[in-house]
Amino acid sequence: MVQYLLEAAKISIDPINILVLTLSVFCGLIMGMLPGLSATMAVALLTGITYKLPSNSAIISLVGVYVGAISGGCQSAILLNIPGTPASAATALDGFPMAKEGKGGFAIFIATLASCLGTIISVFCVLTLTPMLTKFSLKFGVWEFFLLSIFGIIICGNLTSNGNALKGWISGILGLLVAHVGLDTINSYPRFSYGNINLMSGVQLIPVMIGLFGFPEIIQSFKKSERKILELSPFKIIDGIIYTMKNIVVVIRSAFIGVFVGIVPGVGEDVGGWLSYWATKSTAKEKERFGEGNPLGILAAESGNNSCIGGAIIPILSLAVPGSAPAAVLMAAFMMHGYRPGPLLMKETPAFLYQICMYLFFSAIVMFILGVCISKISVKILGIKKEILMPIIYILCVVGSYVINYNLFDIRVMFVFGIIGFIFSVLKYPSAPFLLGVILGPMADSNLRRALTISGGSISPMFSRPISVFFLVVIGILILSQLGIFKKKRGSR
Repeated sequence: MVQYLLEAAKISIDPINILVLTLSVFCGLIMGMLPGLSATMAVALLTGITYKLPSNSAIISLVGVYVGAISGGCQSAILLNIPGTPASAATALDGFPMAKEGKGGFAIFIATLASCLGTIISVFCVLTLTPMLTKFSLKFGVWEFFLLSIFGIIICGNLTSNGNALKGWISGILGLLVAHVGLDTINSYPRFSYGNINLMSGVQLIPVMIGLFGFPEIIQSFKKSERKILELSPFKIIDGIIYTMKNIVVVIRSAFIGVFVGIVPGVGEDVGGWLSYWATKSTAKEKERFGEGNPLGILAAESGNNSCIGGAIIPILSLAVPGSAPAAVLMAAFMMHGYRPGPLLMKETPAFLYQICMYLFFSAIVMFILGVCISKISVKILGIKKEILMPIIYILCVVGSYVINYNLFDIRVMFVFGIIGFIFSVLKYPSAPFLLGVILGPMADSNLRRALTISGGSISPMFSRPISVFFLVVIGILILSQLGIFKKKRGSR
């Protein structure tokens, strides 16, 4: 392990990779800071652009933009009361009141420091939990992997649909259907291609991601909105460090909450931030001060949402199941650059785990330095009109889709799924389950068909395997809970 870590550190401190990491984290901070540009969109756009880079530099840049985007959202949350990303929604509750009191600079500093510490703590969790989860996943067979895919769709639909799980499930099932376009994985028979050669190779994941998450924001950005930005006030950096160290227990507790939230497929960094905020508020002595400018709320929210990054990467490396929407895009990028996430990753490319941990660690350090420096000009950056910014984002969407295969058909795919993403946003259907369905579709399809081939078409082996039964029970409970069965029983009692 020490040898792998030293080799990963050597790769990370290479001058070219340091430059790539710095630029990526900077771009992530800017995209996370600007309301409407999500971390998912940031990672998706950069995935296409990094296609021709060496694999190490490409992965470093993608991890860097991920960390930067999640952290950058706190600046607009504090200065505008508009979270740059959903992950920073809880930060706005106490950040904006602090900014109105003239403590905006102090709030941004402790938020950035908490983000850095939360990411670093998650690195240790990735190092320790990934091998454990990988050993457990080696006990999985074809039935288990099929049910794991369905479990990911169901729980992602539950947690991203704002109380209407049916919409989340519909979105996920549509994603599963899209994943079946092209030659099947068993007999190479063309499905839903209708004689189109481009469709026979399947729908490319990167154009789908860019369209789903980029287009809706571009279209909605032209709605008129008024924003009032508060000015930053001077503060002493040492005061921010002392305050954070005095409340380091809050940071550590929130980081662990974020990691375990991130491990659950489809939950996301915003849930990690909210749960960490709630846990801190519940145990605080002055609960009434939360929401009125309590710095503890900022520490909890930012440590929780950034530690989710490491948590969301753990199931990617061990199970090939992403923990959040940005992590789903990151997983696709891993596969695009020749890595195969899942139970065999530790055997095929054992150094990759330690490389990811080092990339996360250095990204956190660079993010803290840049985040503190950029806060001085964040007021001007947040003043950029979306009408000017979004055409540039549109060009990046087109370029990012084209450079994967240098095929104009991929631009059409991106445009089609951009329209679908916009329709989803209008109808309040979540896009994350759809993307997860596209990613998990091949795994669900191939494992189910292999399982049925082995059993001669019988599904009885699925009910005789302990892990399969566990997944079936959990899936059943999730579905029944959303149908109101348990509520009716409690009401009758």
